[in-house]
Amino acid sequence: MNSDATTAQSAAAGAPAAGDRADGAGGGERLRRVAVASFIGTAIEFYDFYIYGTAAALVLNQAFFPALDPVNATLASFSTYAVAFVARPLGSVLFGHFGDRVGRKSVLVVSLLLMGLSTALVGVLPGYGTWGLWAPLLLVALRFLQGIGLGGEWGGAALLAVEHAPRGRRGLYAAFPQLGPSVGFFAATGVFWLLSSVLDDAAFRSWGWRVPFLLSFLLVGVGLFVRLKISETPVFAKAMAARETGRVPAVDVLRRHPRELLLGAGGMIVAYGLFYTATTYCLAYTTGTLGLPRSTMLGLSLVACLFLAAGTWLAATRSDGAGRRRLILAGTGLAALWGPALFPLLDTGRPVLIAVGMGGALFCMGVVYGPMGAYLPELFGTTVRYSGASLAYNLGGVLGGAVAPLVATRLQSAFGSASVGWYVSAMAVISLVCVLALPETRERELL
Repeated sequence: MNSDATTAQSAAAGAPAAGDRADGAGGGERLRRVAVASFIGTAIEFYDFYIYGTAAALVLNQAFFPALDPVNATLASFSTYAVAFVARPLGSVLFGHFGDRVGRKSVLVVSLLLMGLSTALVGVLPGYGTWGLWAPLLLVALRFLQGIGLGGEWGGAALLAVEHAPRGRRGLYAAFPQLGPSVGFFAATGVFWLLSSVLDDAAFRSWGWRVPFLLSFLLVGVGLFVRLKISETPVFAKAMAARETGRVPAVDVLRRHPRELLLGAGGMIVAYGLFYTATTYCLAYTTGTLGLPRSTMLGLSLVACLFLAAGTWLAATRSDGAGRRRLILAGTGLAALWGPALFPLLDTGRPVLIAVGMGGALFCMGVVYGPMGAYLPELFGTTVRYSGASLAYNLGGVLGGAVAPLVATRLQSAFGSASVGWYVSAMAVISLVCVLALPETRERELL
């Protein structure tokens, strides 16, 4: 189909033509609304996801696995945490299929509902002492549904920003959904810190830890209100008008883009590994092994989260000029160097040095993570972009995020804390090699 016909069909479908950069007042307002919607949605979804990680590190081992010894109870708690990472690629396939065939907007509304409601139900789930074995089984089921929902969330939110953005500013607009995890983590940690500060330990372990989960009912309402006001992306509207959607997008990704899929997933390993080592595992390690107060560590996590936001925004916005690949490689290189320094800083037990250790790790993660919001979508064509970007992102989560707390717990128990730092460096090297094998994408047209 020639370009004139495509433009005409796009106009008939109500989508901006290829040359429309939305620079007018109406276009600028639309882009601001899209940026806000993509940011708020990912912030809420990742808040839901992270409160589980914080609870897993602090209280779920005793609430749902009281019969196990401390190490095995922690491993069991982190195992339920890992279930969602296994579910996330399935969510990518499910939501990616409909996102590439029906549209980005409607799928994002469903993913938000699924994620939010399964999170809120954890807040009313009785513990092992009340329901026995059914309690951890239902916990696993709800965590699985969380993973399905989040598996469809990130790809849609990133595409919402990238496919609306003017060319040359995709990194800037993709920075907004990429900031969602920083804000979601800050909010999740902040709620737990506040509860730990105002409640005694018995009250926190009895009912206080449930409050962050119950807040999800309110946040889902806010997210739905914002997301229902956005429009479908112009890029996808053009594909629909031209009848250029695939029948089974996930199969098309595996057949036509296996290299981009696997290498993109490999590039994400270090981002996930850094985050869940420097947050979930470090929280369990410092409060359990080192015996530091829970409220102190939650406060230090809040400080470290600011480093994540700074690295994410800096790298994402600079990627339009410097290139996505160059900045991601810089982040993986920094992470490889920072890994061995992380646990010696934690082991000092000094709050300032602990904040430096965790903050440095999360800054490295942000430098990798920020440009990925535009980089992964740019690796795939419009008809498979939702499926391809989501699968790469979430497969990286399985390899880097699901196993990181489990491996770190075993390594520390067998070889000491320094071994965990070298594990982080190994993940960084794997990601660096994968990104080296991928091309730069910032000049690509979204076809």
